[in-house]
Amino acid sequence: MKKIIYSKFGDAEVLQIAEVPIPVVQATTILIKVKAVSINPLDWKIRNGEMKIMSGSKFPKGIGIDFSGIVEETGTAATKYNKGDEVFGILDVFKGEALSEYLTVEEKDIAIKPRNISFEQAAAMPVVGSAALQIFKTLVSLKKGTEILINGASGGIGMFATQIAKMSGAIVTTVVGDSGIPAGKDWGADFVVNYRNEDVLKGNKQYDVVIDLSGKMPFTKAKQIMKHSSAYIHTAPGPKEIITSFFINLFSSKKYKLLMLKPSPEYLAELTGYAEDGIAIVVSKVYPFNLFKKAYTEVPNGKFIGKAVITMDRVV
Repeated sequence: MKKIIYSKFGDAEVLQIAEVPIPVVQATTILIKVKAVSINPLDWKIRNGEMKIMSGSKFPKGIGIDFSGIVEETGTAATKYNKGDEVFGILDVFKGEALSEYLTVEEKDIAIKPRNISFEQAAAMPVVGSAALQIFKTLVSLKKGTEILINGASGGIGMFATQIAKMSGAIVTTVVGDSGIPAGKDWGADFVVNYRNEDVLKGNKQYDVVIDLSGKMPFTKAKQIMKHSSAYIHTAPGPKEIITSFFINLFSSKKYKLLMLKPSPEYLAELTGYAEDGIAIVVSKVYPFNLFKKAYTEVPNGKFIGKAVITMDRVV
């Protein structure tokens, strides 16, 4: 089978197609024929070598964390799914190898794909949807009237965070660029701020929660618009942020919280429910497999609404 791998840290040029054996199914594993794979910032942060402490430096490495596909074969002890089932799922965040024709997973790693969404939409859910759920379940208390600012809200996490927060009764302000304004409104934000025309840091409004998804509003700036007891969320922390947050939280009532994504079957089940209920899952760019380098060159530099995915069409 074909699989995308890399043998050294670097930009998209280090990615290459390898011919490798189809994984052998073990008693507890399931073989998936992959249909689509989502593109996430963690992919290139790991590939660039920014996350060595978590990902390690052993090569070759695969790429891709969340995916959708069809069950091809099940192990003797894996009884929850059957051949032909359409599923979506998530691999180990720091060891993902989803961008391949086939992969093996444990039952806990997948869920049945909702019938009302495409394989591309299903692949787009697990990482960003789980991130949004984890923020609201483990890092901050979400209730009616909670005032939330989501900076850089037009991407994947912002898409889910905006809608989930609104369903919980929060008052949501999203900060987006020109192209993100319609999405912010469609996803239900109470206030949509175009950062090109307005600087929220210069406004009088203060928030219970500030979620920075753009990497352009550090805690040192965000704290001026945070209430006395509030939380700032960093969604892609490295060693520097881990150390910084520790010392800030010792002395400040304005907390600096880090999202260290820990996928769970419960999150997949909850995302299934949201999808079945019609939550918006925007996939604004789809790349065929043979354009994987183009995908990983364009997406980090582009400003796509929602998510971008790679499909297994045109496997060369």
